[in-house]
Amino acid sequence: MLRYLVRRCLVLIPLVLGIATVVFFVLNTAPGDPVARYTAPGVSPEALEQIRTQMGLDEPLHLRYVQWMGSMFQGDFGHSLARGRPVSEVIGEALPNTLVLSGSALFLGFLLGMAVGVVQAVRHNSWTDSSLSVTSLFFYSMPSFWLALMLILVFSVYARNVWGWPIHFPASGMVSVDHHLLSPWEQVKDRAQHLVLPTVALTLILAGGIARYTRGSMLEVIRQDYIRSARAKGLSEARVILKHALRNALIPVVTLLGLYLPLLFSGTVFVEAVFAWPGMGKLVVDAIAQRDYPVVMAGTFLFALMVVVGNLVADLLYAVVDPRIRYD
Repeated sequence: MLRYLVRRCLVLIPLVLGIATVVFFVLNTAPGDPVARYTAPGVSPEALEQIRTQMGLDEPLHLRYVQWMGSMFQGDFGHSLARGRPVSEVIGEALPNTLVLSGSALFLGFLLGMAVGVVQAVRHNSWTDSSLSVTSLFFYSMPSFWLALMLILVFSVYARNVWGWPIHFPASGMVSVDHHLLSPWEQVKDRAQHLVLPTVALTLILAGGIARYTRGSMLEVIRQDYIRSARAKGLSEARVILKHALRNALIPVVTLLGLYLPLLFSGTVFVEAVFAWPGMGKLVVDAIAQRDYPVVMAGTFLFALMVVVGNLVADLLYAVVDPRIRYD
């Protein structure tokens, strides 16, 4: 296993370098000028040129590439052109917020999706299977921003102002305005309430796809001979399904973890924008609008790195799910 991991990491090094190179040249040759945001009637061309020099945009493209790659190897992604702060600090503030949101949605999405898929497989061709299939496809095909808006409309606006429900959830932000005045327990409760709606929006969409994969994999497994043998031995149906069938059915589902892990980071863009959640998605969108190339390059590089790491994690989890798989 260790040798396999070392080999994979050695292969990933040129891949990551290639991704960084493509990201740099695509963004730096795209239309637009970061200095254009400073253009105003009272700003002279000399002042704009001085700003461009301070940002390092007057140097040739290949020299900027060498400097950026050298700094990146040292963990320095440069300074934000729009914020005037190190990119590592800007990302360091937004990344934990996205990790909390995407991590919660990933855990709940797999938990709910696998549970629904198992129930569908066990109740194959029944009314339960049909209704859950329709529900799963409904959420799987639903745009995330539309679902987010509907959740706000129902559980925040209508629940409080129209129906008068005793429980309603905040519509935006991570904390309330008076968060700093609350007690420690109330601060935790306030953060949890703000996390509910964006997490539900991502979880429902994620669970819909996982349920479909789990159902198909379970249906294939429960028709195998060793499942019939387990039932013939007198084992309970719950033991047959959960211990013998589910573990083997998880092998193709594990692949989704490597795919959904980076997808959640990039897929939270719309949800974070709707809920004004200060995470990586909102940060990259704002940076694109401001032509803040260092932030966009660092964010895009991290998204691509998550794809590579996600696939590696999925490969390693195969051996955990199925002991027959060995990486020697």
